[in-house]
Amino acid sequence: MTPPTPSAAAPLEVTDASVEKSPSPSTPKGNESRSPGRLAWTRFKRDRTGVISGYIVIFFFVIAIGAPLIAKLYGKNPYTSYTTQHPELLNAFSYPAGPNGGMSSEYWFGIEPQLGRDVFTFLLYGIRTSLGIAAAATLLTTVLGVVIGVTAGYLGGKTDYFVGRVIDIVLSFPSTLFFIAFMPVVYGLFIAADDNIPTGLIAASLIIVLSAFGWASIARLLRGQVLGLREREFVEAAKVTGASPMRIVFKELLPNLWTPIIIQSTLMLPTYVTAEAGLAFLGVGITDPTPDWGVMIGRGAQFYTEDFTFMLFPGLSMVIFVLAFNLLGDSVRDALDPKSKR
Repeated sequence: MTPPTPSAAAPLEVTDASVEKSPSPSTPKGNESRSPGRLAWTRFKRDRTGVISGYIVIFFFVIAIGAPLIAKLYGKNPYTSYTTQHPELLNAFSYPAGPNGGMSSEYWFGIEPQLGRDVFTFLLYGIRTSLGIAAAATLLTTVLGVVIGVTAGYLGGKTDYFVGRVIDIVLSFPSTLFFIAFMPVVYGLFIAADDNIPTGLIAASLIIVLSAFGWASIARLLRGQVLGLREREFVEAAKVTGASPMRIVFKELLPNLWTPIIIQSTLMLPTYVTAEAGLAFLGVGITDPTPDWGVMIGRGAQFYTEDFTFMLFPGLSMVIFVLAFNLLGDSVRDALDPKSKR
């Protein structure tokens, strides 16, 4: 005997569990309640490579900022020649007498050949110098690129044509060759040719020259973005309501440009790190005795056949930082613009 089937007219029993499980039409689903920034942060946290690279980059900047404190706790500085008081640290050929470049519990990374300076503190201050110049140049380049690119794209017409031709000219320059050629010119604007060049002037000149040849790429990118955005409905609506050009730029355009600005900045800084180190290596940037990545690599290139240790630490640290920052830039790009990920 089969059990009786429920009648079609019988009322359905509604339980509390079924009410709790049914989604409310007013409840946001999934990512609908999250802002674009939180969504990008969530995507970034899922990228293990980007997170590890971020920690490495933060570690280098913490070292750069805290270099004086670390050196004070360590008990040495990058300018003192410690072989003056302890000549036994160097052998008869002015190379470290101890193994591995003189590494010991007192000199963690060894001592510099000939001059006998402490490699660890010299590297700390070298990271501080290189990252400081690269970060300042990146900031100035970004500001110039944003101002020029947004202005050209928004105004259009003759302004856009003129700025576009200037961008084409700047991008056509062989940057490395012009860095080498223009550095003495910039120095000559402030001091006589036979005077010693202050380190502050060298750093300021590097920032100016790097920015002067670096703003064009980000300006071109933002100009193209603004040319497309200025015809959108929300910009036209702002114009109809009587919004000023400044309000349109800051309230309507810039919020839609943060993604390319951040991506370009993260990819620009490691480029400036290597460019600054290259100029120091070629002798037109930071010079000895000022600590710098390029100075250390240049000095190490003179001794690597006899003592590779002095060149190992600056070279390895710079490779790690540049690689980590490039990977971080790729992760930031993928987090902010998921469509760019392949």
